[in-house]
Amino acid sequence: MIAADLQRSGLFKAVDRSAFIQQINDPDQTPRFQDWQLINAEALVVGRVTREADGRLRSEFRLWDTYAGQQIIGQQFYTQPDNWRRVAHIIADSIYQALTGEQGYFDSRIVFVSESGPKTDRKRQLAIMDQDGYNVRMLTNGDYMVLTPRFSPNRQEVTYMSYENDQPRVYLLQLETGQREVVGNFPGMTFAPRFSPDGQRIVMSLQQDGNANIYTMDLRTRATTRLTSTNAIDTSPSYSPDGNRIVFESDRGGRQQLYVMNADGSNQQRISFGDGSYSTPVWSPRGDLIAFTKQSGVNSRSG
Repeated sequence: MIAADLQRSGLFKAVDRSAFIQQINDPDQTPRFQDWQLINAEALVVGRVTREADGRLRSEFRLWDTYAGQQIIGQQFYTQPDNWRRVAHIIADSIYQALTGEQGYFDSRIVFVSESGPKTDRKRQLAIMDQDGYNVRMLTNGDYMVLTPRFSPNRQEVTYMSYENDQPRVYLLQLETGQREVVGNFPGMTFAPRFSPDGQRIVMSLQQDGNANIYTMDLRTRATTRLTSTNAIDTSPSYSPDGNRIVFESDRGGRQQLYVMNADGSNQQRISFGDGSYSTPVWSPRGDLIAFTKQSGVNSRSG
């Protein structure tokens, strides 16, 4: 499972076990580094899982640099048996960070809308699962349509849109307790809100009189602030990781293109100039890239 996590990242390739020269039975043993260099293994992970007297599992591992001939990290974890998958993800995260310098994402979850039932009576439920597709859990009962869920920065809350009683509302849902609260009623909302990096605000697009503009809401006071004011459709806002800027899409130039502005709405600048329409921009966690969808004619591509 750890190897599967790392290989799915696209940055690692596991050496076939049939190529192993040394068979390590004791993870505390120093490897014969030359044996691993011969099969082009740049890093080596060894470990073991044992059961403690109280029933808990003890997982320990060591990560070795085979060319430098030294240990990079060594850690151990204790957990209940039914939590073994999460420990494996945490170990994969530790290995990923030690070798790449970036924080791993294997101990993370995906929130999504699950659809089931016949075409004439589809049920849409809010659902959550581990990043590898395991441990799927439904968060809503499907009595009402739900749309576009988003995680809060602390990953313990989800914001989403729901049409209970035919009223479009934005909700905050506590993942562990199931408690939810209404953020507000937004009849003219064009896209689900996104959290600010500090979790104190949400940014969203509201439509009025045929136009759509970007607003923020302070989650403590519920006060809203308008950031854009144009005769266009400004939508799909997303905060930068440091919270200082917002990227959004707008057709103020004739077709949907990408724009950035300061978090207070100042210094609005267009950043895309290609053919076609650009939409649904999202900032990368490092803040150096923006992902988006581009449509040209009948073709849609991600960039």
